[in-house]
Amino acid sequence: MPFTPDMRRKVDQIRDYLYGGGYPDPLSNAEQLSFLFFFYMIEGIDAANLRQAKATKRDYTSLFAGDWTLRNPLNAPAKGVETISRERMRWSSWANAMSGEQLVTFVRDEVFPFFVAIGDAFGMSFMAQARLAIDEPTVLTQVVTLVNELRLEQADPDTKGDLFEHVLRQIKQAGELGQFRTPRHIIRAIVDLVDPRIGETVYDPAAGTAGFLVAAYEHIRLANSSTNGREVAELEGKTFERGHGDRLKDAQWRKLQTATFYGNDVDPKMVSLASMNLALRGLPDVRILKRNVLTTSFDRQMKAERGLPLDGYDVVLANPPFSGRLDRDRIVDDVRIGTSTATELLFVKYMIDNLKPGGRCGVVVPEGVLFGSTGAHKELRRILTQNNRVEAVLSLPGGVFQPYSGVKTSVLVFRQGGRTERVMFLHASNDGFKLDANHDQPIEADDLPGLIAAFNSREEMWADWQKRDPAAPWTENWWFADAGAIEREDWNLSASRYRPESREAAEHRDPRELLEELQEDVETILGDIQALVAELRGEAA
Repeated sequence: MPFTPDMRRKVDQIRDYLYGGGYPDPLSNAEQLSFLFFFYMIEGIDAANLRQAKATKRDYTSLFAGDWTLRNPLNAPAKGVETISRERMRWSSWANAMSGEQLVTFVRDEVFPFFVAIGDAFGMSFMAQARLAIDEPTVLTQVVTLVNELRLEQADPDTKGDLFEHVLRQIKQAGELGQFRTPRHIIRAIVDLVDPRIGETVYDPAAGTAGFLVAAYEHIRLANSSTNGREVAELEGKTFERGHGDRLKDAQWRKLQTATFYGNDVDPKMVSLASMNLALRGLPDVRILKRNVLTTSFDRQMKAERGLPLDGYDVVLANPPFSGRLDRDRIVDDVRIGTSTATELLFVKYMIDNLKPGGRCGVVVPEGVLFGSTGAHKELRRILTQNNRVEAVLSLPGGVFQPYSGVKTSVLVFRQGGRTERVMFLHASNDGFKLDANHDQPIEADDLPGLIAAFNSREEMWADWQKRDPAAPWTENWWFADAGAIEREDWNLSASRYRPESREAAEHRDPRELLEELQEDVETILGDIQALVAELRGEAA
């Protein structure tokens, strides 16, 4: 069953009920909905586990077996009764039988504590510290009724995932640490550049709502689908191809579901949303840890205890928060780069160190990382180019992360180890959406598919580049720079620095590109000023 207009309408109705009922925060609303979806679905998952255990003659005890000690005497069926059957915690028991104040009291004081209590034992870390926030009786009754009408048990994992993505799309503000929801078409482009494959481990150290992990899962499934196992799906006004993974063997499916995807986030709300996003898509065993990787480190024993790969990851995909700075004393030694406290630099250093030899990374960075003139900026780029292989820099259009942020960004694609011989620069003027304050209106102009195709044919493109006439105008939106040229520029990795220029080409350049280059120059100057201020403060201290 696909994500139908009727399902979309019901989800929008839920959002409207919440907003009109005095709950205006889309992030909190999405988290609350994720809990309700979980309560709805866990009943079916528990029943399926019971059937499987019976068929395979394995022991399994239902989550709803036994008694529950009431937290609030008002929820007792009779005066003096202190326990009730855990069967009462099933969605079908309370959602269809209660309404109003009784519903709020039971869900708040019994249902939430019940799932929090069993969360750790069953790997449901996203339930830790979960609380009911929708405590207006009429609103909660309406929301529970609409969740019932979605009939989630009849939907396939892709449909449930699309439904939840529609919920997440309403989150249009950045978090305090600069984290925000990355547009899914941008995520798919980055995943296509890095090309995660079956059997590899995939990691997002700042997972947010797990968009990169979901996209990697869909990418691997598509790559292992027959012609008949593919279909066209639509999301955010754009169509894309989705595969069912019908060429995957049972052992490969098990690995994909239990030993492929890993992630962290510092925000407990994001941990909840990411865990639900993955569970809805058939990946309930993927655990997103609540963790700040810049201030905590795991040794091999701690990794083993948490079921994490001991020697790094094959693929790292991320759009880490890049608007904050950390207290220098909290930064773990592993990620230090000079004296910098800028999260955008520390995250890239962390990713380099957590890749396996030959592992691949695709990470969104603010442009300043590519050309900043502080010692930490230069040292990070030196490490990237001299101790690793930078394969490509994709310059994204300005405004691609609106309405969250207007920061100009690029995507770094690199492999761990070796040495950079040349870098392919890819310049996108359009990404398929109108570059306005909302960035949500689809348009025809889209450079990303062509740039991905160019990257995938980069050996042939390199041959064409070498054969070009340097005096002739260069009209392609990709070009190269070799390691020598990059080193002479203090390892500057800004695409515009190496763009071939000629009088003819300059006369026809898009004004937006010129404005982006001007923005880069301004950001460079601001970076120098900030570095000088930091140095003066350090001397004063």
